[in-house]
Amino acid sequence: MKKMITRRNFLKAAGVSAAALGLAACGGSSNSTASSAAGSAAASSTAAKADGKVYYLNFKPEQDQAWQDLAAEYTKETGVPVTVVTAASGQYETTLMSEMEKSEAPTLFQVNGPVGLANWKDYCYDLSGSQLYGELTSDSFALKDGDAVTSIAYVIETYGIIYNKELLSAAGYTQDDIKGFADLKKVADDIQARKAELGVDGAFTSAGMDGSSDWRFKTHLANLPIYYEYKADGISSTDAIKGTYLDNYKQIWDLYITDSTCDPTLLASKTGNDAVAEFVGKKAVFYQNGTWAYSDVKDLGDDNLGMLPIYIGVDGEENQGLCTGSENFWCVNNTSSDADIQATLDFLYWCVTSETGTSAMADDMGFVIPFKAAKDSTNPLIAIANDYVAAGKTSVDWCFSTMPSEEWKNGVGSALTAYAAGTGDWDGVVTAFVDGWAKEYKLANG
Repeated sequence: MKKMITRRNFLKAAGVSAAALGLAACGGSSNSTASSAAGSAAASSTAAKADGKVYYLNFKPEQDQAWQDLAAEYTKETGVPVTVVTAASGQYETTLMSEMEKSEAPTLFQVNGPVGLANWKDYCYDLSGSQLYGELTSDSFALKDGDAVTSIAYVIETYGIIYNKELLSAAGYTQDDIKGFADLKKVADDIQARKAELGVDGAFTSAGMDGSSDWRFKTHLANLPIYYEYKADGISSTDAIKGTYLDNYKQIWDLYITDSTCDPTLLASKTGNDAVAEFVGKKAVFYQNGTWAYSDVKDLGDDNLGMLPIYIGVDGEENQGLCTGSENFWCVNNTSSDADIQATLDFLYWCVTSETGTSAMADDMGFVIPFKAAKDSTNPLIAIANDYVAAGKTSVDWCFSTMPSEEWKNGVGSALTAYAAGTGDWDGVVTAFVDGWAKEYKLANG
């Protein structure tokens, strides 16, 4: 299985300074709950004259408008119709399956890594001879099936615990006071105990477990115990997770749901929008998410935003950095017509090489792209991620691309929700994590 992309590998391969590492969205935005279709195909009266057309099924709701605008600009410049349809948060795979059954299927779609690729590799056009592939800064950003390049990563991302500096300071703390899980718990417990005095509803925003938010915990938070198990065992994937660090997973989850803005029994109905509102409304100090969430939290002010690693109580975690990697890989549909395939390849090449395209991806989308013409993102949270790298902290790899299936994630999410609500116990989470992994891996791999 493909080796996971680390922040250090990215820096080395891309040949860029740490300042170039801007981050994008993963999993879905709290601002988007439904699919939206672009009107960009109508942006030019000359569009009908084009030989081919592009239909992009976009994974990232929070970048929907930026993609619509970029598609419209491309149509204006070239006359090639580009339609962007954005799947609802948490519904990408379902939407993709539905759209691929249609006569006008997406010409451009994405997979989330090697496991996702396994479901769609038969639909992937070989990109090995494309101009797009030639623009990659490193071959490590491509997924392959034998010699064929099936998909190409288009953004590198980072996540952790975003925090409000002013509120943390008002409670009498700074980031220097938090070097591991014990420190985080001490600070969070104190804030929770003094929440009325401090004017907050809780230390952490609600850990919503509806579809717009649960990916933060069944995928992103679950990455930590997987990462540390892989690291301890010297592996990069497994057919049977042991659950060595599930006690650590439990203690960070307990902290999230206890030192929170709401009762744990309410989490099943809490949304991503709720968490954003609590954080921006200064009702919570801490908010787990990635730098792709900047547009959601920017009203707090750039100088007021900080980010902590997700500490779970592992030895040596004082040297831990943020979680960095990619699960976003472009694939061109090989069942599309030759004209549409070429139109799609041309569009992608323009996106990653032109002034308009690279500026939009850096400035409007906040992306760091692994292509030679990449521009520095203006996302101010980038500096925070860069500081950890400059300080020599070890970034946490994105191991969740090896999770065996979406069904496994859903099982873990359901078990976490039941545990929080008191209708289930932690043994249920362990069973979903360990037994569920073995079952889903076997199903996925025959």
